[in-house]
Amino acid sequence: VQLQAFGGGLVQAGGSLRLSCAASGRTFSSYGMGWFRQAPGKEREFVAAISWSGGSTYYADSVKGRFTISRDNAKNTVYLQMNSLKPEDTAVYYCAAAGFIATIEYEYDYWGQGTQVTVSS
Repeated sequence: VQLQAFGGGLVQAGGSLRLSCAASGRTFSSYGMGWFRQAPGKEREFVAAISWSGGSTYYADSVKGRFTISRDNAKNTVYLQMNSLKPEDTAVYYCAAAGFIATIEYEYDYWGQGTQVTVSS
């Protein structure tokens, strides 16, 4: 599976962005998908995950209620809708694919290249 994330950019605090992650391969619908982020000087951290069917989702406490992960298996795409953005959400955001829904980085087998999100105060 090859993944390409896009949709990042510069936004003011309180604003919204939607990230997309396009996957190649016909087996996309069998993978759990996740979003992680890495801020400057910090380790990469879990943001959100969704099961292969979309029926289960997990979120980091820091984004719960503000971010929504979803997927469209017909389009081989997973999304991250980010609302009420805060300066501390500034990071490079990565999408990843795993054999099941997961929240831990090492459980993911495939990674996209990352897209920069910058939230100004």
